[in-house]
Amino acid sequence: MVRKDSPEIEINVHSTPATTSQSNHSHPPDQNHPPEEWFPWLVPTIFIINVALFILSMYINNCPAHSQSCIGLQSLQRFAFENIHENPLLGPSTSTLLKMGALDANKVIEERQRWRIFTCMWLHAGVFHIFTNMLSLLSVGIRLEQEFGFARIGLLYVVSGVGGSLLSSLFIRKSISVGASGALFGLLGAMLSELLTNWAIYANKLAALIMLILMIFMNLLVGILPHVDNFAHIGGFVTGFFLGFILLARPQLDWIVPPGYYGHPMKPQYKLYQYILLGLSVIALFAIFTTGFVFLYRKIDGNDYCSWCHYLSCVPTPLWSCDPQCNSIKSGNQLNLTCLNNGKSKLYVLPDGGDADTTQKLCSLLCI
Repeated sequence: MVRKDSPEIEINVHSTPATTSQSNHSHPPDQNHPPEEWFPWLVPTIFIINVALFILSMYINNCPAHSQSCIGLQSLQRFAFENIHENPLLGPSTSTLLKMGALDANKVIEERQRWRIFTCMWLHAGVFHIFTNMLSLLSVGIRLEQEFGFARIGLLYVVSGVGGSLLSSLFIRKSISVGASGALFGLLGAMLSELLTNWAIYANKLAALIMLILMIFMNLLVGILPHVDNFAHIGGFVTGFFLGFILLARPQLDWIVPPGYYGHPMKPQYKLYQYILLGLSVIALFAIFTTGFVFLYRKIDGNDYCSWCHYLSCVPTPLWSCDPQCNSIKSGNQLNLTCLNNGKSKLYVLPDGGDADTTQKLCSLLCI
């Protein structure tokens, strides 16, 4: 399962904080200066790491060594893309992504490879996948890092990515998942909570809120398409939303304006509602991650407790099926699959003969 739909670049609607006071009185100039911006270096570094790992995955994949139907074989040679039936996003094979740390719920749960929850967020399935995700990262992440600094945005990015992977591993059992969009949806969720917790210091707040909610809804709606890991999107968004109340709250100024006098600012301080939101968010995140890891440790399938939750990631229509079905013919180490949904067929050579889980994953890829 590829997280190929990241937040669109149009979501960059982060409002500029308004002047704290609405009074007509003048205030000391040093109190009206906008907050000093941080120099953004972490987000570009994350961008470089993701691109470098994608190039490394293509080098390790070495398509010509195991296939004669690679795309761009003459010009790209070792870096040629897998056949479009294997990977329609122009990237490495499934086996290469698994080798490098893709999220596979069965390996996480049965083989206790918990590290995949973290590593999968740094891998991408293809050129189109990494292009959309990195474009969103730069357009959203740099702005947030300029305003709040690398430490808070870095923590927000990583924890949101882990939250997305955790929810995905509890519900997605028949395919693998890679991509940074869980972390990117975390940034999107944090933008919403940041707007809410700092509501008093923003101009055009209602318009910004409506636009942001609309963009969030549109991006989550795309996630109901097949082969898109919307559980990672939802998990990342919810994690980022609560983290935003904890990490991105701004202290606010109160002004005392006696009749006939200019106002004098009080010491910046957090409001009571900000403390309440912070406390509730800490409790919520603790409950979410504790429950998630306990379920993971006990090998619980989230679908057993929520029979309708699979519709959050894919809604079946006459145009596609959410549960791909294939006819399989096995002879020795050769497996011939035919997707019943789109009619595609392909012959796979599996050194170990393969098992039912491998067959289902190959069927999911074939039916894309």
